Amino acid sequence: MKMIPQCMSTQHPDNVNSPFFSSSSEIGGEEEIAEAFYVFSHLGCDEQMWDCEGKEVDSYVVKKLLSRYGEFFNEKILGKDLFLTLRVPNPTVEKAEAKILLETLESIPRSFDAAKLFYGEDIAPVFEVILPMTGSYKCIDRIYRYYSNFVIGKQNESFKAGDITIAEWIGEFKPDEINVIPLFEDLNGMLNASEMTRKYLNDKNVDFQRIFLARSDPAMNYGLISAVLMNKLALYNCNLLSEDIGVDIHPIIGVGSAPFRGNLTPQNVDKLALEYPSAHTFTIQSSFKYDHPTNEVFDGIEKLKSIKPSKPHEVDEDRFMEIINKYSSEYEKQILSLAPTINKVAKYTPLRRKRKLHIGLFGYSRDLKGVSLPRAISFTCALYSIGLPPEILALNALNEDDLSFLSEHYLNFEKDLKDALRYLNEDSPFLPQSVKNGLNFIDYEVHEEHQKITSDLIEIIRKDKMNNAHEMILRAAHLRKFIG
Repeated sequence: MKMIPQCMSTQHPDNVNSPFFSSSSEIGGEEEIAEAFYVFSHLGCDEQMWDCEGKEVDSYVVKKLLSRYGEFFNEKILGKDLFLTLRVPNPTVEKAEAKILLETLESIPRSFDAAKLFYGEDIAPVFEVILPMTGSYKCIDRIYRYYSNFVIGKQNESFKAGDITIAEWIGEFKPDEINVIPLFEDLNGMLNASEMTRKYLNDKNVDFQRIFLARSDPAMNYGLISAVLMNKLALYNCNLLSEDIGVDIHPIIGVGSAPFRGNLTPQNVDKLALEYPSAHTFTIQSSFKYDHPTNEVFDGIEKLKSIKPSKPHEVDEDRFMEIINKYSSEYEKQILSLAPTINKVAKYTPLRRKRKLHIGLFGYSRDLKGVSLPRAISFTCALYSIGLPPEILALNALNEDDLSFLSEHYLNFEKDLKDALRYLNEDSPFLPQSVKNGLNFIDYEVHEEHQKITSDLIEIIRKDKMNNAHEMILRAAHLRKFIG
């Protein structure tokens, strides 16, 4: 049984501060190699997600890590003690980047060879890939079979009758198989995560399966409350699946530092563990790593690694769906009216990674009823910057019974709202009156300095003089300790 990591460092660019090893405000290229070493060796993360989407992919990451930091990786074995997990493009959705998937899968045996030279034995340093935007079990299965049948399978082919095989020519291809981790990001995916996983596993003999549940994009597309309830439904159903088929399911939750995107900070680990007790792995995004004192980051990661996953909370699926449907409907209306302002402000979001955005020619855009929206971090940043924490949108759709029900099933509901409401600007012209009137059920304190910055930013938006917008957005983000 392989060790299942619990702290997955990711490359999500939600950090305000740049790490010491970065020569500029944007991490990229060789600095991401240094980052992987840093999170393993200094912060104590046991997994690094290696994003192969939207950037120039460094497929020699394993060779570079082992050659540059050999002393460390002699002690901590890549593939046994520490893990590198590739996030690949989804060819069904990201047509322009589809062939990057094939290049990435082809790099796995080469990484195996590099590790064999280094360790002197057969160790697979990379054996898992993450498939984003999973919408069908066939999408997962195709990657599994492409690797087995075409990346590995071709080694047994001869050039012609009577000639040697490819394996005899250039050596064996290993590992024989890879694990494919489906990432579920929309309502259909989350509600059907267990069934898609069941169908995928139907003809496979495995001891365990990891699944990845998004937290940011569901919040952006359906609102905070919907995102939390969707995750809880998926976790509950996947636990039922595990019990039914006798295969351990190990969920990953993709959380960021903003309450809207998960509220995972070094100081808030216990709360997240209580909210999602059956989650095995939590994502450690850039803000968690770089916007807090290093000792607190280290302690938070150690605490996460000490958590023992348990049974998920019970759910009332009908009641959950009733709330999701009426809440997300109101949320959609409010976002559609705010979309022009969100898009205008989001253009000035500070960039923290050197990569192409997943839009237009190079990928996919986020859209709501045909209205394009920025990615989740910029989206969240834009709303905070105009004094409108997205956590409070659509709360007016809920009645007292709904709020009472949520307080029982969404354990951190009040805390998440209080953490977000610190950055509310009650005078923001973008704050819907119906939302403002619906906040009387919770006590909160406003961060006055942040409020002043958002008031100044609102004024330059009103005058359409955005010259200083980037600087003001960055100042506000420093106070929050996350960009978005």
